[in-house]
Amino acid sequence: MKIIVMGCGRVGSQVSLLLTDRGHNVTVIDHRDEDAALRLGPGFKGQIVNGLGFDEAVLLKAGIKQADSFIAASSSDNANIVGARIAQNIYKVPRVVARIFDPRRAEIYMRLGLKTVSMTTMGAERICEIVSHTDLDLVQNFGHGEVSIVAAEVNYSLAGRSVRDLNVPGEFQVISITRGQRAFIPTAGTEFREGDLIHISVQASSMPRLQDMLGL
Repeated sequence: MKIIVMGCGRVGSQVSLLLTDRGHNVTVIDHRDEDAALRLGPGFKGQIVNGLGFDEAVLLKAGIKQADSFIAASSSDNANIVGARIAQNIYKVPRVVARIFDPRRAEIYMRLGLKTVSMTTMGAERICEIVSHTDLDLVQNFGHGEVSIVAAEVNYSLAGRSVRDLNVPGEFQVISITRGQRAFIPTAGTEFREGDLIHISVQASSMPRLQDMLGL
């Protein structure tokens, strides 16, 4: 894919490097091109365009008309919002996402149809999960944290019991078991073995009950 990344700070540079490593055609826009080159390193295979990510001439030089995705990841919420809305509304880029520091603004723009990522919210949710559910490994949150996927290792108290004993409709469900080096989707009758790694989808409100059933 042709992807434009606006901003080459810690997040923008990391995203750019990850995307190029995965084979995408990445163009980075940054008004400090020397700093961008230093952050990306000599091995960066993409292109760097000097300028502001909401300037028409800069966007055209970066190839905005051919872009499949636009990522606004600068250090300014205002700049990210303007750049993302230009990419979405004027140049009709199919996939646009903006990094927003202020969670309240992120929520507002999401309601207006702009996909946003709030590092503040994500960081706060992750901290809460770590301190609240220390015996479960959080893998992924969905929505605003209402549903999560967690991982846990089967201990002796759960070994020999079946998946149906741990599934509670509407609250949590075992979606995968990794045994040895192989993962599989279990049936209701699959029995747990000590040392199995299980992944479970769970409602946030049901997390304490899940911990009790796991014997944590």
